Amino acid sequence: MSDLVNPVGTRAIARDAVRARISEVAVDLFDEHGFDNVTVEQIAAAVGVSARSVHRYFPAKEDTVIGDPAGWGEHVRDQLASRPSEEPLWDALLASYEALLLTPSRNEAQGRKAMRVLGSTPALRARNLEKHLLWARLLTPIVAERLEGNHRELRAETIVQASLACFDIALTAWAEADAVESSVELLRRSFGALQPTA
Repeated sequence: MSDLVNPVGTRAIARDAVRARISEVAVDLFDEHGFDNVTVEQIAAAVGVSARSVHRYFPAKEDTVIGDPAGWGEHVRDQLASRPSEEPLWDALLASYEALLLTPSRNEAQGRKAMRVLGSTPALRARNLEKHLLWARLLTPIVAERLEGNHRELRAETIVQASLACFDIALTAWAEADAVESSVELLRRSFGALQPTA
């Protein structure tokens, strides 16, 4: 019977649950009181853990909102790499971001709050730019492989940055207006605005 139990897996699940809970509580507090008005100690007290525990899961307060941008960027990269080579590049990028937005573990209400907090906090907007740079490093080589002709790297970076702008614009519109349209529908509209030029 003990062969069927994977304690490492169980610990990882518990760790992920604690991480998700800390993030959820932090985003709720930031949304209600403002990012700069909430301390790590207040987050810890609301969750029922120590401030040290919060820092173990999130080295910086900003990380409770942004999360692990590398993991999400890798998800988009892997989706893009798996798209058919004959698919138009812009459509492949759109489908890759859509796959991220349709991830089953994604909490829509929490995502909307996080985007509102991000949009209203300069420190988080700066951290979001870091996410853009990281995601661009992950996506640009795959985009460059799909391009022909000269200046592939430059063109690939331009296309990736445009796609990231479309992604952020769609999510910001979705969060700020409590939009009736889904984040995926807004993403499609945003990408559609550049479709003829991409």
